Amino acid sequence: MPRPSRERAAADPNRPAPERDLVWLRAGALSHVQRYACSAERLRQVLRRRIDRSARRGETLAPDLAADLSGHIEALVVRLTADGLLNDEAFAKGVATSLSRKGQSRRGVVAGLRQRGLGAEDIETAVAAVTADAAAEGVDPELAAAVAYARRRRLGPFCTGDRKARRDKDLAALGRRGFPYGLARRVVDAEDEAAIFEA
Repeated sequence: MPRPSRERAAADPNRPAPERDLVWLRAGALSHVQRYACSAERLRQVLRRRIDRSARRGETLAPDLAADLSGHIEALVVRLTADGLLNDEAFAKGVATSLSRKGQSRRGVVAGLRQRGLGAEDIETAVAAVTADAAAEGVDPELAAAVAYARRRRLGPFCTGDRKARRDKDLAALGRRGFPYGLARRVVDAEDEAAIFEA
């Protein structure tokens, strides 16, 4: 006999709402960190949302979980960190590298890391690591990010239309992205990509 679908089971008024316990919370935490890279703070937010969704569906928390909800969430975060499944420093470095390669300025990288719930120390370490990696390659990370952004948005030397007519808009686009005016001008006014790095 086929099992009833989750939707039909949830719609059954005679079926009691399940009680959610610590095993359920732990399974949700493991499922999330196995599917997505995240920070410890983001995992805390995910678990709180999971509990809120469960409450909206009429499910109840087991007494042992309800008694110390924040404590259980924190214990899960500590355990997953100790097991190596959560690593804010490595996560921050990976995100910072990715954002920089996509053309985010240093300020944009810092804002992106803050948005992901990372602390000031992890952010500082990640930005320093990205800067050190770029320096090892002999490249200014801000300049490389500005060029990546200009290439993606077809600004300055990557523009296929009338560059002179678009100059101010291109400068403004780089400025909104967080790049300093001098750097934006260097990128936008260059003859080609090679000239940007030679200046």
